[in-house]
Amino acid sequence: MWELLFLLLPLAALSGWWIGRRLPVWNAVRRLAGLNYLINRQPEKAVDVFVKLLDSNQETIETHLALGGLFRRRGEVDKAIGIHQNLIAKPSLTAEQRALSLLELSRDYMRAGVLDRAENVLLELVNQGSELDAGLQHLIEIYQQSKDWQRAIQAALKLQATTHRDMTPQIAHFYCELAEQHWLKGEQELAHLHIHKARDVNRRSVRASLLLGNMEVQAQNYKLALKAYKRVEKQDPDFLSEIIFPLARCYENLHNPEGMVKYLTEYLRDRPNISVVLSFADWLNKNKSETEASEFVVQHLREYPSLRGLQRLIQFSVVRTEGGAKEELKLIQELIEKMLINKPLYRCQACGFSGRTLQWQCPSCKRWDVIKPIHQ
Repeated sequence: MWELLFLLLPLAALSGWWIGRRLPVWNAVRRLAGLNYLINRQPEKAVDVFVKLLDSNQETIETHLALGGLFRRRGEVDKAIGIHQNLIAKPSLTAEQRALSLLELSRDYMRAGVLDRAENVLLELVNQGSELDAGLQHLIEIYQQSKDWQRAIQAALKLQATTHRDMTPQIAHFYCELAEQHWLKGEQELAHLHIHKARDVNRRSVRASLLLGNMEVQAQNYKLALKAYKRVEKQDPDFLSEIIFPLARCYENLHNPEGMVKYLTEYLRDRPNISVVLSFADWLNKNKSETEASEFVVQHLREYPSLRGLQRLIQFSVVRTEGGAKEELKLIQELIEKMLINKPLYRCQACGFSGRTLQWQCPSCKRWDVIKPIHQ
């Protein structure tokens, strides 16, 4: 509650000047009474006092906006809504002041989870051409929460047109979301349509390439799937580890397993990547032999030591070992697994959020295209 006091203490310092120059004595008395309520931790009465002051002093509007924002940040959304609704009801507000009050009210509604009311307020702002940047950003947030991807696309396109901000990565993700929705419903034609729209918007969309590859695999179009998956290497090499097994499936169905070996061997010469190495080693173990898989990991570990690589090498070695040595290797394997069990596989490049599953929008900072695989 002391935050409220610090916010309004300057009013106390200026009260003498207001009494002498600008405000009637009765207003000054009420202002001091409001501060007294804050000091005595009676915020409800303080809010009533300051709201009444608004009736007689136009220059307290900024104070009310700040007070409402403070209540919202404290989680007292009802108080914030009351303050901002009271402001909007004043006919003497300028167009700019009314727009600011509406924007703050929309934020109150969003904080309260009343998204339909927040949307209505924001649409009123945007239709008036007021607070377009913040208003459109909040609309996009609402449409993301409600998974209304078509409206999210429209709002993002308008934001891009009015602010010249590059929204193409987000718009591509919105099209991918639509594609996934249609795909799950069995609407393959619509799913393909939205995937190609995502690619048209953002040619570097890894997600669109992965989705298109998965769709082509489902349709048994393995050559087209390979083409889609291989685009990932050029779009963002960090995601190559995500397509090892899909690539292998395509090569196998095309009766060309050696194509897989050639492709990854050439890639790893220039770009050593432990996630790719381990995925390739698993493929070798499954399709060739455990010995080949083990030798491949050893070759990589000599130049690029890795705890994950060591764990996989021990896993392969346990199979070939007998007696007491095997039990010792198992113990070491268990210890390393305990060290790795909670180790994240993906990390947000913006805020540091980490997890073990790939998410295209960071759950923490809500940004798109910032989570990548961890290669170590």
